[in-house]
Parts: sequence; C-alpha cells; structure tokens
Amino acid sequence: MTVDDIAAKLPSIDVLRDRCKALAVLERIVDGGEPYYAYTRSWGDDEAALMNNGSGDEWAVVFTADGAFIRVFDHESAMSPYRDPDHELWPGLLDGLPAVFRTQIEEPAFGDEEGQFVATAVLWRVSGDDRWHAGESVTFPPPRGPYDDNAPDGSDLLEILLDDIVDRYVTFAEDYYGIEVDPAVVEHVVAHRPLTDVLVQALNPKVTVAGLHEDIVAIKYPIEAA
Repeated sequence: MTVDDIAAKLPSIDVLRDRCKALAVLERIVDGGEPYYAYTRSWGDDEAALMNNGSGDEWAVVFTADGAFIRVFDHESAMSPYRDPDHELWPGLLDGLPAVFRTQIEEPAFGDEEGQFVATAVLWRVSGDDRWHAGESVTFPPPRGPYDDNAPDGSDLLEILLDDIVDRYVTFAEDYYGIEVDPAVVEHVVAHRPLTDVLVQALNPKVTVAGLHEDIVAIKYPIEAA
C-alpha cells in the first residue's frame, strides 16, 4: 500500500467531503473531547477535514475552489522529513503539484518550527479532474522487515475514507474507544441522513441533538426538523 494505491481508491471530491463530515459528526457524538477526526468550514477561505491521533500522526484534506489537497504525516515513516538534518521532503513528493495548490505548501499548520512544509504523502485533485494524483517520481523505501505491511508513506492513515468507511469506523471505535457501534447507525451518518435523538443516543446515551446542534450546524450536516 502506497499513496498511489490510495489515489486509485479515493472517491470524488464531493463524496470525500461528505465522508469527512460524517467522520467529524460521529466523533462529536461519541466523544466530546479533543476530536480524532474534525471538520472546519473556516480554514481561511477554504474548508478542511483533519485527523490527529495525538501520537504524532495526522492528515488534512483541504477543500478549495480549485479542488482538494491532501497532506499526510506519519511520524514513524522512513519518508519523514525529520530523517534529514535539513528536513528535506522525500524526493518527488510534490512533483507535478498544480500551481493552484502551491499555497498549501506555505500553510503554517503543515510546517515545522521554521515554517518548512512537513509531509510523508501528498495527493491532490483539481475540480473537474477524473482522478487523484500524487508525486510522479517517488521511489518508496523497502519494507523494514519481513513482517512490515504498513504503508511506507503513512498513506494507510487515509484508508478510513475509502468505500468500506462504515466497517472501518466500527473497527476504529472498538479499538480506540473500546465501544461496540451498530454499523447501521454509522451507515446512517455516512449517508448524511438527518440526526435524531434516537440515533445519536444509540452511539452515546449522554448526548442529544440539541446539545450537538451548534457543532453539527457548523459542519453543515443535516438535523431532523423539529
């Protein structure tokens, strides 16, 4: 698994945006603390989906008027800029990046202390394009051992956004939160059907739609009319 494999499996920009919003809503329902998955419609002039596992791994999908840009950072990846004293990106990572996404490389949230862009995988798709792209001349490092089946660039962190998102979120909730989640409830949210108290309390008995209202509206996710 590398970023090239992920690029071939990611959905269209609109579907990806909906999945990112669904993950943020699920996280807000299940856990009201610092979210693992989040979504903001106020990322400057753009919108962004964010993942941070609290252990040094993160990704961001920035939705712009020109398309979408994805940045991944896996702190244990052999392709990390921190492998290099000058924090140089892995060769070829940005090869072919369209000019409309160059401002993302200057985004402070994606940089180190000196403001230098930090990533182990980068993808992009211009509006109207029929596929996702990644660096055109990346040579990936070999596995670290016979049992290493992790993506060398950390792109497997994006797998939850693929077509089996429901099953992956159920597994994630069990592994990360230690809870059993009804796949039908997750599917309801992924399909962007309106939230109800019955639905959200199937995930977390302590919350209500009214209590979530401000956060859900900020994400622009539907809520059942009173």
